[in-house]
Amino acid sequence: MKISTKGRYGLTIMIALAKNHGDQPIPLKSIANEYDLSEHYLEQLIAPLRNSGLVKSVRGAKGGYLLTREPKLITAADIIRTLEGPIRPVEEMDDDEPSKRELWKRIRDAVRDVLEKTTLQDLIEYNDSNYQEENMFYI
Repeated sequence: MKISTKGRYGLTIMIALAKNHGDQPIPLKSIANEYDLSEHYLEQLIAPLRNSGLVKSVRGAKGGYLLTREPKLITAADIIRTLEGPIRPVEEMDDDEPSKRELWKRIRDAVRDVLEKTTLQDLIEYNDSNYQEENMFYI
């Protein structure tokens, strides 16, 4: 499964809002400037996030966007499904062998499991010391 820029930038928006949860609304322009992204593109992504109830907009001079729920209650799956559609790494074909269909199903379930178990809270609390890279051996 390849996550497009819609999904990646959507996660960026949501992480920025999660880091600011409980504070003032954040304008998209601020997020675009901080992450060096197109404000116009972010505007296209915020609409489905708002329509799905993940964010709300606040109008006015100090307006912007806020999460509608606490970061621990919003999963990466919520965001990716909203922006990318169903989580399917491979389009299953009726003529696929049963063993291949089972493999695609297991891959889909594994990806879905990771996305559903990863919350915005997990993503904002992540730091590089949490990541332990496996030892690489070169010959």
